Amino acid sequence: MDLSIIIVNWNSKDYLRKCIASILRTTTDIEYEIVVIDSGSYDGCEEMLRQNYPFIRFIQSDINLGFAKANNLAFESSIGRNLLFLNPDTELVSPAINVMFDALQQLPNAGVIGSKLLNGNGTIQTSCIQAFPTILNQFLSSEFLRALWPKSALWGMAPLFSAENGSEEVEALSGACIMLKRTLFEHVERFDDDYFMYGEDIDLCHKVKQAGSKNYYVPRATVVHLGGGSAKKAHSDFSIVMMRESVWRFLRKTRGVTYAAGYRSTMLVSAIGRMDVLLILLPVYLARGHWESWKTSVRKWWAVLGWSLGLWNR
Repeated sequence: MDLSIIIVNWNSKDYLRKCIASILRTTTDIEYEIVVIDSGSYDGCEEMLRQNYPFIRFIQSDINLGFAKANNLAFESSIGRNLLFLNPDTELVSPAINVMFDALQQLPNAGVIGSKLLNGNGTIQTSCIQAFPTILNQFLSSEFLRALWPKSALWGMAPLFSAENGSEEVEALSGACIMLKRTLFEHVERFDDDYFMYGEDIDLCHKVKQAGSKNYYVPRATVVHLGGGSAKKAHSDFSIVMMRESVWRFLRKTRGVTYAAGYRSTMLVSAIGRMDVLLILLPVYLARGHWESWKTSVRKWWAVLGWSLGLWNR
């Protein structure tokens, strides 16, 4: 078998149906299988697959395993020489799988291959390539600064704005759509299931790079990622906190306990600073009728503040 396509479902049945249809519509000349694991959501995806795609291998988990552990479990049931980990809230609008598959075989010392991710409106999803997290780039991370200096090495997303359409080596790629060889995935000991949600893709890319392979962004492979199709159904505070928790776990693992503690302290300072700014700008928000936007921002940074103080546990 050339390729195993592994999809973790969590309350994403309708996204999943469209995702699979797009795979079948755009992928040719590759012998592939599709393995779907439902991570304890019981949202009816098993029945949907049985009725529409009976050839798909389905695994039902009794509990929500998290992204890393669910992918690892599905991997054990796969047989492909190469692996594609694909989010259910994605749709292929081009032969992206074929392009990624060819790149994996042809690029020198290829590790993880990632596609160009588009938002639903056709704009580029800038999170599809990233730099490995540091205290500095996490502290400075904001839409304003990213828009002001999009090619800065801090963010690692300069290839998104290149006039060339060729493959480029990058640090990390979004786990929404990544491909690598089975032997390499086994060599780096799979996804680290210490991550429950977010961060496992960054960690995998780091392990692959440490193993001496190269991670490539392949812009000719285009995939629409509707972005958080599952996460949007989860509690927003949970997602906000899990992003910081995952970065903290990555930094603790790769840079040590002291550096990770420095990151947590930096997030505390950042949260306090953002809350102060939001309080100062409250009259401006009210004058422009942006009360709901102000409340959302306050809620976000209040959650980060609580996590920074150790008041949140998974």
